[in-house]
Amino acid sequence: MIALFWLVFWSGLASLVVVTGVTIHVKRKIAIAAVSHTVDDGVIEEILETGVVVVDEQSPLDLKDIGDEEERFWSESWDEPTEEW
Repeated sequence: MIALFWLVFWSGLASLVVVTGVTIHVKRKIAIAAVSHTVDDGVIEEILETGVVVVDEQSPLDLKDIGDEEERFWSESWDEPTEEW
């Protein structure tokens, strides 16, 4: 009876591990497919005609704002560390 319990227990645990692994694999595959851009014949034609490919970005970087924030960060005064014994 105990042997049957362990057989069912380990079989159930193994099936949970397999289902979890498959679920994680599918979610990762979907996430990568959503982010990656594909290069098809239309994109190649655009590259050949204009020499540039324009990609729609969700949030383009504003380099002026980034530079202003960096300048503000480096211009701050910092307290010197105190030595404690």
